[in-house]
Amino acid sequence: MHALAALVRRTFGAELRVSPMPGGASTRKYFRVALPDKTAVAMFVPEGAKPEEVQKAHAGTRWPFLEVRDLLAARGIDVPAVFAEDCDHGWLVIEDLGDETLANWLTKHPDEKRALYTRAVRDLATGQKALAGLPVGSVVSSRTFDFELLRWEIEHFKEWGLDARQKPLSADDVATWNEIADRLAKRVADLPKGFVHRDYQSRNLMVVPEGDRERLVWIDFQDALLGPRVYDLVALLNDSYQEFDRDFVEARLADYAEAASLSKESQAALVEEFDLVTVQRKLKDAGRFVFIDRVKGNPSFLKFVTPTIHKVNAALARLAPHEPDMAVLQSILRRALGDELG
Repeated sequence: MHALAALVRRTFGAELRVSPMPGGASTRKYFRVALPDKTAVAMFVPEGAKPEEVQKAHAGTRWPFLEVRDLLAARGIDVPAVFAEDCDHGWLVIEDLGDETLANWLTKHPDEKRALYTRAVRDLATGQKALAGLPVGSVVSSRTFDFELLRWEIEHFKEWGLDARQKPLSADDVATWNEIADRLAKRVADLPKGFVHRDYQSRNLMVVPEGDRERLVWIDFQDALLGPRVYDLVALLNDSYQEFDRDFVEARLADYAEAASLSKESQAALVEEFDLVTVQRKLKDAGRFVFIDRVKGNPSFLKFVTPTIHKVNAALARLAPHEPDMAVLQSILRRALGDELG
């Protein structure tokens, strides 16, 4: 805290007064800082914190959070302001957006669900358009959902969602799983690429009341990369922390398609891509929740494992009639997971 105290003193001329804030699944820590005329949030990134997944990117000269934040702000996307930084000691002081994530807000204002999700998908479409061209050397364009990363994520589910929970595949099913996983990762990797937030969901959108309208602010964007246009739609509309009926999802996909100026043919392809990426992304999420418990000692996400697996099964059920691989994958998961598959 000595480095933070020094940063606050030289930036704001104030003595340090902080209170801890709840964090998420990452190793980052957050503190609310009381300043003479406002509050701010101090974010601490532990030294040497690195992603566990396969990820290729340039080292960069700034933290990805700062580089991506500045890029998003320059393209008109609502992100937190940065007040002070001391990256050498792991600290940033940023705008205090309050405590109302979209997830929290909807528990108190469920009648706003449709309006806020419509805004969220339209904001995403607008943001993707604005980010279609990236600066030379951008950290975002140096990282991509390539075959290797996507395949790693599928294997992450097998390792933690199946093997670690004593639900292993048979030897025959392992061989088939590997073949299907290879093809699935390749298909997703081959989809047209654009800017991807990577975790655009209800806990990473802040609702900030301002006048007669709420701001919808993007956070947790430091892992942004290039990937399929539907990836963030899957994160948002198949969010493990929310439940939506299919009509709601397809209506929001239509809202996105309109905002993105997609043709009817492209909109039809979007729905198919959405289900395909759902299988890949939600398998990873289900495995990740177990990993966070077993490796990071945080069991709070375990309650989302089974609902997330149900989302995989629902997508597989839609794809299976015309996708042999998805029909076989559903059978493999049924043998391993039984009734948990849904």
